Amino acid sequence: MKEESTLLVIDDDEDTRILIEAVLNSLGHQVILAESGEKGIEELDSEEKSSRFDAIFLDLMMPGISGFGVIEALKAMDHARDIPVVMLTAKDSANDMITGYKFGADYYITKPFTREQITFGLNIIFDDEKSELDKLSEK
Repeated sequence: MKEESTLLVIDDDEDTRILIEAVLNSLGHQVILAESGEKGIEELDSEEKSSRFDAIFLDLMMPGISGFGVIEALKAMDHARDIPVVMLTAKDSANDMITGYKFGADYYITKPFTREQITFGLNIIFDDEKSELDKLSEK
């Protein structure tokens, strides 16, 4: 897994932000927190700001600009459109996941989540030498 990455966490729930920050910090990553879609977009609105992020953890259901709205804004920014997005949401149906991927999520984690899910997701988006899917097929 890529070490010492800087990750943006966008989630309106303070408890979730604190928990995901603790997990990501324990894995050796720097974390910037945004409590709304609007604040998340502000963190990405210039090349200088967005270039510090290696990935984004994004809640889907937020007041104001939803996670889908954030992804749409992100994909419209030439300087930020290639930042991987991990959708982190309570919406857990197959249709919800498909919609998340269609909007451009690179990985989809449902709440409540585990440290292992976060680690797996980071390995997927950072495309380790030996893919996580290959590891699973060996078990």
